[in-house]
This record gives sequence, C-alpha cells and structure tokens, in this order.
Amino acid sequence: MARFLIITGGLLIVLGLIWHFTPWLLNWFGKLPGDIRYESGRSRVFIPITSMIVISIVISVLINLFRR
Repeated sequence: MARFLIITGGLLIVLGLIWHFTPWLLNWFGKLPGDIRYESGRSRVFIPITSMIVISIVISVLINLFRR
C-alpha cells in the first residue's frame, strides 16, 4: 500500500509540474468529441465524459502494468 501511495504521489507531482510549465500539453482535456458543454445566460455546465473515459483507460493500463 505504501508503494502505491508513493507512486501515485510521484505521478501527481509530475503531472502538476507538466501542467505548470507546459500547459499547452493538456489543452486536449475537455475538448474531445463527447464532452458536454452547455452555456446559457449566467450558468455553465461542463461534463467531460470522453476525457474521463480516456483518463480511466490510461490509469487502468498503468495500474495493470505496475501490478505485474
């Protein structure tokens, strides 16, 4: 369990550094076909369905690679 937490923390730090220093690498998030964006007047609703599916697949593959 400790190893998993250390790896997860390291990945979050790397993702934070990438997001801070090179934000254009993550511009695709929320702009994929299937992401729902609704705006009217004073309200906005954003549901990134496709982006979350892509992230879920990537995380599942990484976890399966680390388990073996």
